Amino acid sequence: MPKPLQGLLVVSLEQAVAAPYCSARLADAGARVVKIERAEGDFARGYDRAVQGFSSYFVWLNRGKQSLVANIKDSRDAALLHRLLARADVFIQNLAPGAAARAGFGAEALRVNNNRLVTVDISGYGETGEYAAMKAYDLLVQAEAGLAMVTGHPAGPGRVGISIADIGCGMNAYTGVLEALIERGLTGRGKALRVSLFDAVADWMNVPLLYFEGTGQAPQRLGLAHPSICPYGAFATSDGALVLISIQNEREWAAFCAVFLEAPELPLQPGFETNTIRVANRSAVDARVGAMFAALTRDQAAAKLRAANTAYGFVNDLAALGRHPALRRTPVALPGGGVAEIIAPAVIRSGETLALGPMPGVGEHSAAIRVEFGG
Repeated sequence: MPKPLQGLLVVSLEQAVAAPYCSARLADAGARVVKIERAEGDFARGYDRAVQGFSSYFVWLNRGKQSLVANIKDSRDAALLHRLLARADVFIQNLAPGAAARAGFGAEALRVNNNRLVTVDISGYGETGEYAAMKAYDLLVQAEAGLAMVTGHPAGPGRVGISIADIGCGMNAYTGVLEALIERGLTGRGKALRVSLFDAVADWMNVPLLYFEGTGQAPQRLGLAHPSICPYGAFATSDGALVLISIQNEREWAAFCAVFLEAPELPLQPGFETNTIRVANRSAVDARVGAMFAALTRDQAAAKLRAANTAYGFVNDLAALGRHPALRRTPVALPGGGVAEIIAPAVIRSGETLALGPMPGVGEHSAAIRVEFGG
């Protein structure tokens, strides 16, 4: 079966996470992605050596691409890239703001020569304003966008444990490219897209900000609990497991009390009647719920929760994730003949997970691309 983006050429002047995330998804969908690297390679290649000597980030985000080593400040290499871009469908870059334009690869200029080109400029805080020149690493953006302040424990703010700003930005870029390609199919013309790490996280902060501006109160940091729903949190069992439960309405609360807590009269008692009352009385509610969990093993608790039709999940560590029954994996070939079993992309198309291409070595395709494009 042909892949949906087969036949499209993507040129990506990329490094780290956000741009490679976008281009990896385009490669998964069948586009030919030419990744432009410095002679030493994308610095994400050196983040760690966890995957048979290769970087975990790089293996995840660079499967299915071709690697071309080129120096955009070298006139011959710059000319080669312009020849590539004259035939390209998409150009992605996440250099420092203004760097691509100064080197002759600004979006507007490129689209003068190829009006079907979709260009994607990725930045930390956008390309205008006092923050435009700020370095924007993931945790810095989490902090600036207020995410860290609503994440963590009452004792202090916390970091989301993955590069969520980079990933969110890459997701937005991918969505924008697909929309621009659909529009190009109607108009025949490409589009200039701009996305930033800050905008990605800020968009997801709509509910906390709107709540704060409407009430004057910021959502509380409650660790593994919910600031506006109770009970909704993690409780320890007698054998040391953490089980997270979620009660979404009064019907679920009544069933939980009757079956799990074995206290069908509890919803009628003061402090336990409605969600807003329970939130105000959280310590007493959680103590009542926690006492029952503490008397049960993980398996016993799970059985009672299923009987009550209560939503629950286990607070798993990474070892448990690795053997989770819902986890899907897919192979990625590594340079030198190894194979990494990475977590499969989320979308299943017509019952199938798309096969992923191999991870390239630094400059693995340089010679062939230079011959093909006369460089």
